[in-house]
Amino acid sequence: MDSFKIYRQQDIDQLVINRDGETKLGEKVVSYPSGDDFVSTAVLAGSEAKFVLLGIPEDIGVRANFGIAGAASAWRTSLVTFLNIQSNRFLKGDEILVLGHFEIEEPTDSSVAGLRKKVEEIDNLVYPLIEKIVAAGKIPVVIGGGHNNAFPLIKGTASAKNAPINVVNIDAHADLRALEGRHSGNGFSYALKENYLNHYLMYGLHQNYNNEAILNQIETNPKLDAVFFEDILTGEVDFNVFLSKTEGALGLEIDVDCIQHVLSSAETPSGFAANEIRKLILSSNRQFAYLHICEGATRMLDGRVSRLTAKLIAYLVSDFVKAQK
Repeated sequence: MDSFKIYRQQDIDQLVINRDGETKLGEKVVSYPSGDDFVSTAVLAGSEAKFVLLGIPEDIGVRANFGIAGAASAWRTSLVTFLNIQSNRFLKGDEILVLGHFEIEEPTDSSVAGLRKKVEEIDNLVYPLIEKIVAAGKIPVVIGGGHNNAFPLIKGTASAKNAPINVVNIDAHADLRALEGRHSGNGFSYALKENYLNHYLMYGLHQNYNNEAILNQIETNPKLDAVFFEDILTGEVDFNVFLSKTEGALGLEIDVDCIQHVLSSAETPSGFAANEIRKLILSSNRQFAYLHICEGATRMLDGRVSRLTAKLIAYLVSDFVKAQK
């Protein structure tokens, strides 16, 4: 049965590699301060940590979008890497509550229709927890998983704030595919349809990988704004000026398939350099309602493997915490 595993201090301690004379982030992060088997908004609100880190290790949504399995592998390796960063003057660790991860069973029906039905169940599992975290005044930091989880993140955040939110998505793909059943390619379509998403900003879309129907949506829907990667290559585009198109709560989505040579179902040879994404996070002048890093993998079903994905995700999470403090 699908559930959420809350991490206790001993769960975190087992992932930290101790070394004399050094303090690792995992020795300073906060664990959930209750023995209950469920997450309480009141308990979260009582924590001094500003950020709540959790994982959604699944790739059902990717497979439901005809992608290659692998995104389920990113959470644990990224968490281990993150917990073994140095705790120092730049990032102490006590700003972060490591909450846990969702445990999601494979559907008995492995057809596309069965996978899409399962994604709906994942939506309903994820969004209530996000709503609790945001209602507690905390900032969710979520490592996926497929980009299908953008929908429950947006829904949970909007529900806590009692209003649609804005989102900026750094991505090669708009993920505005048809309302054909839930998958990793239409999370923003459903968020718009159900009025959880107000203004949707897309940064770094690739002209080659967004269909004409999506381009028509971007052109005609006043809620949609896009900067194409080709425009970034041929001219100066200021990320902060782009973000200034919105006011109010703003979620930050980073699909790592926009970063060149990062292991994912849609791995690309042409895209942002890792340091360019780090610079966007560190130099942003906006406060974000949440961070979602998705689609990355350390091991793909087709046999591709990369340990560097976990280290990249750890960099992005640590950069986000530093920039938002």
